[in-house]
Amino acid sequence: MDYLVLLYYCYTPLNNPEQFREEHHRLCLHLNLLGRIIVAPEGLNGTVSGRRADCEQYMRLVKADARFASLEFKVEEASAHTFQKLHVRVKPEIVHVGLPGIKPYERTGIHLSPQEFRDLKDQPDVVVLDVRSDYEHSLGRFKNAVTLDMENFREFPDKLDELAQYRDKKILTYCTGGIKCEKASAFLLEQGFENVYQLHGGIIKYGLEAGGEDFEGKCYVFDGRVAVDVNTVNPSVISECHHCHALSSRMVNCANPHCNAHLPLCESCAQQLAGACSPACQQHPAKRPYNGTGTYPKLSNHYSPEQGLISYKRS
Repeated sequence: MDYLVLLYYCYTPLNNPEQFREEHHRLCLHLNLLGRIIVAPEGLNGTVSGRRADCEQYMRLVKADARFASLEFKVEEASAHTFQKLHVRVKPEIVHVGLPGIKPYERTGIHLSPQEFRDLKDQPDVVVLDVRSDYEHSLGRFKNAVTLDMENFREFPDKLDELAQYRDKKILTYCTGGIKCEKASAFLLEQGFENVYQLHGGIIKYGLEAGGEDFEGKCYVFDGRVAVDVNTVNPSVISECHHCHALSSRMVNCANPHCNAHLPLCESCAQQLAGACSPACQQHPAKRPYNGTGTYPKLSNHYSPEQGLISYKRS
């Protein structure tokens, strides 16, 4: 395939994130990359797509910066761009949990390779903990994983009481690419949990290097693909259509923008409801036209470094 999708993050101190954002944004424009990148005092987080040669140059240039020497790219092939625009933003954290005092580059859970995670996850003294949001783990998760009822990762610190029962266990955290686990495991260590681990590189790396064994369903991703296959060993579908409850891994946003719920909706029900999650949303006067995809990317305003936080889209 001619295109690549890069998923990456690196916790590292950045003294001038605003300046770095501008320089990094210009680099992405030069290489014709599209995607979403967050710059913060604590590091860099991004998912971008581009032509193979452009992505390979981007990876070389990023890792040439000593601050990102330890950064690992999760690389997947694609037939085209998986984004329609480019955002490079400065935020307080590269993944928002409201704990800016947590510094994963100083202390975090023990990293497990995909093979180590696979060998350890079914041991009797182990708990596999999914630190992602509801709509993500409802689409796919590891067999027998503990999941948390969270609409957003920033709710994770509020789940401490639920996790107290696992203090004497080995806790294996996982997420899509590893970035949430870094903070989740660091937070658990800070709260007195002793045996805390994390799946290095997340679900994506596990699929690439360990065949995705025992990951049930699909993995939610934050680009135009929405859901990707991970398991080539013993794949399954676990999510159900929100409307008819048939097994379906087809994720959509409700066509009613005032609802905009992110949920599984099989193709038949999506056609019947014109992309809405319910008859009530189908009748809503603000309902967006349904084009068969169930995704509704925002319009671009031709983002440039001088314009700051306005989106950029290639002509």
